[in-house]
Amino acid sequence: MIFKYILKNEIKFLKFFILLIIFFNTFLISKLHANSFKINEIEVSEDFNLDFNKKKVFDKAFELAFFQLISKVIVSKDIKKVEKASLSTIKSLIDSFNVSDEKFLENKYYAKFNVNFNKKSAYNYFESKNIFPSIPKKLNLLFLPVLINIEENEIAHFDKNPIYSNWQKYKKNYYLLNYILPTEDIEDMQIFDNNIELIEEYDFKKIVSKYDLKDFIILIIYQNQNEINVLSKLQLNNTYKIFNINYKGMNLKDERSINELIYSLKKLYEDEWKKLNLINTSIQLPLTISLSSKNHDKIILFENTLEDLDLVSNFVVLSFNNQKIFYKVTYNGSPDKFFNEIKSSGLNIERNNQKWEIQ
Repeated sequence: MIFKYILKNEIKFLKFFILLIIFFNTFLISKLHANSFKINEIEVSEDFNLDFNKKKVFDKAFELAFFQLISKVIVSKDIKKVEKASLSTIKSLIDSFNVSDEKFLENKYYAKFNVNFNKKSAYNYFESKNIFPSIPKKLNLLFLPVLINIEENEIAHFDKNPIYSNWQKYKKNYYLLNYILPTEDIEDMQIFDNNIELIEEYDFKKIVSKYDLKDFIILIIYQNQNEINVLSKLQLNNTYKIFNINYKGMNLKDERSINELIYSLKKLYEDEWKKLNLINTSIQLPLTISLSSKNHDKIILFENTLEDLDLVSNFVVLSFNNQKIFYKVTYNGSPDKFFNEIKSSGLNIERNNQKWEIQ
């Protein structure tokens, strides 16, 4: 009888000990992998001589990573507000980093850095500068550039169009838009030629439908000596916009003009995509959510889901017992949006007033 009593208490203690391990694992996961902006593959090189200082290399990597971060999540007009942030400020936003591929070649040091910026800290910093960041979502889209020579009243098709030929050459690691250019198609050429007079009104549906992409940009360029008029039609995330811009002193036979035009247009398109994904960090919805402390797989799934949601700025474990774990989640959006995002991840969540529970 005494043995059974002792055994029963040891089993209870063992269960509690296992639960404690799960809790600390969960807590550590939350702290170490809390929502962060991950900037990967930052390449740094430095002369390896008597003045070589590895700390300076690390600082250089942090500054480069920060520039990539703000270039991904801030529209270009706001970048100037933070691009000269001090190194101490940048370091205060970093959660963790790691270094790989360190090597010394021909008196030079090379390395790659992966830097994780704490999302909550970054949000607070941007908010202090009156900046709303955007969700850094990548997007595949069809890009269709049409170049019209006004003097000759003809269209430069595909490889004869320097914008088509050079568009993919100009890339930055922080670009979010991935452009799919159309393949050379005789039928498409005929469509362009037959509609040259009404090209601005043509809807391009027949061409766009070939690529199974719902997002696209139609670019119509009119070249007249050293003046270029550009009409951009953007269909991004079910939002349609038109931009008409005039560039003077540009000739698309000149490589510098080609590069300037491509840079200008890509910056415009990136900004428009960021604007569609802006986060209002002034909205901070606190949510308390519980789930069974006995279902370790569901705990991991729930935490991974929170890490992947861009509008979750922070989450922590409030408390736990042998039945439930309680989380506090800070969400930069509406309750309905959070509810739908959690459900779409495969988790069954029920809401009763201010109480949320993962079933």
